[in-house]
This record gives sequence, structure tokens and C-alpha cells, in this order.
Amino acid sequence: MSLILTDIHQRICTITFNRPEKKNAFNRSGWFALRDAVVEARNNDAVSVVVITGAGKDFSSGVDLSDLTGEPGEKPPFEVMMDEMMLLDKPLLAAAKGVAIGFGATALFHCDVVYVGESLRMRLPFVNLGLVPEAGCSYTLPRNIGYQQAAELLFTAEWINAERAIETGIARRVFSDDELLPKTLEKAAEMAQWPRNALRETKRTLMQAHTAAINQARELEMAGMMRQVGSAENIEAVTAFLEKRAPRFD
Repeated sequence: MSLILTDIHQRICTITFNRPEKKNAFNRSGWFALRDAVVEARNNDAVSVVVITGAGKDFSSGVDLSDLTGEPGEKPPFEVMMDEMMLLDKPLLAAAKGVAIGFGATALFHCDVVYVGESLRMRLPFVNLGLVPEAGCSYTLPRNIGYQQAAELLFTAEWINAERAIETGIARRVFSDDELLPKTLEKAAEMAQWPRNALRETKRTLMQAHTAAINQARELEMAGMMRQVGSAENIEAVTAFLEKRAPRFD
């Protein structure tokens, strides 16, 4: 089964996270598959607009904590994927419903427009896992919704429903789950009707003031992540998650 599905229709590339039995959690192979899909969407002149969504009931539960395999000395597959996502110079829309945790949440902050379904249950689970933010969201989230709201969501790791996503400015509109993807594709089609290069240049202009800051945030986050991964806090948090119990922090 392909972990990532792509469909190109009328200048819109829909990228679907396709691991519904795991709430579209990403393992090593999934990160590389998403990287390849993003590269193809960027390089394909038949594509003007990109939409990301999740198969089944959920957007994505982020990293698969039961499958953290990696090669010694290699750049983390997640970071390899993020390098390519940062280079995507075409409008990027999201259609997110159900669970959106970790990268399932931080991916939304790299989208130009976010639409959510009524079932959205979003969370930034970093401090509660003894970790730090990822994907540059220590910059992108405050940029999108303001510092205090971002700090509150990151420091509490609280759940965010569709109404709160709209209230904070994380999402543009909320639809029923059944309407979500069709409505998102309708808006993508409104964009895709216009000249491809004009769309790309507009995206580049919008991102110009932010790209360096996002990459700097990613570097700082990675340094913090390396200090926290394997710490007593992190081990207890992950163990408690796998054992389905409340963590016991000092």
C-alpha cells in the first residue's frame, strides 16, 4: 500500500496521507514518500496548486512513536522532508479533519490556507512528550496567530477543536467532514485558473520575509530536540504513552 497518494486533476495536485489504520502516522518510509510527492508537485508544470489531506477519518497523528527507526549518522527523514516542503513555491492548501497531532498540526502552519472539518481534534504535543516544537512552528505559529495565543497552545499542549482553530486564526473556515475536501478543492480551483507563474511569484513574495526565520527556528528546534530526546522526561512521556497511562514527571 502506498503511504502517500497523489492525484493531479485540473492543475491541482492532491497529496493524501494514506495510513488510515494508524491515523496517518508517519514512519521513516512515510517521510520519504511525502518528500517525493512534494518534489514532484513542485517540479511538475501541470500543477499550479497543491492540497494536502488525510485518508479516512483523520488528517495525521504525526510521528509513529512505535516506529522510530533510523540510520546512524543520517539526517533525520523528517528534516529531509521539511527541506523540500520549504522549497514548495506553489499555493498550498490543507483539508484537515479528525486527529491532527504533531506534524499533523505543524504542517498546517506551512499552508497558505487551511480548511478544517467539524471533527478536528488538534494538538501540539511537545512539552507533554518532554520535547520541543518542530517544523519551525516556534516561528510559524506566533507569526500566524500571535505570540500569546501560540505560547498558550505550546505550553499547555491543550486540544484544539474546529471552533478554536477558527477563533485563533489557525484555520480559515470550517466545513462538515463530508464537505471539507470538495470545498477545499473548489477554492483550489479558483486559484488554479490563474497563470501558474504569477501564482508562484506571489507565493515566493509572501514567503520572502519568513523563509530565513523559519529555517533558523528549525535549527534551534533541532538543537533543543537533540538535548531532550532520550532525556528522563522524554523516556517517561513516551513510555507512559505506549503503556496508555498518565506520565509521572518529577
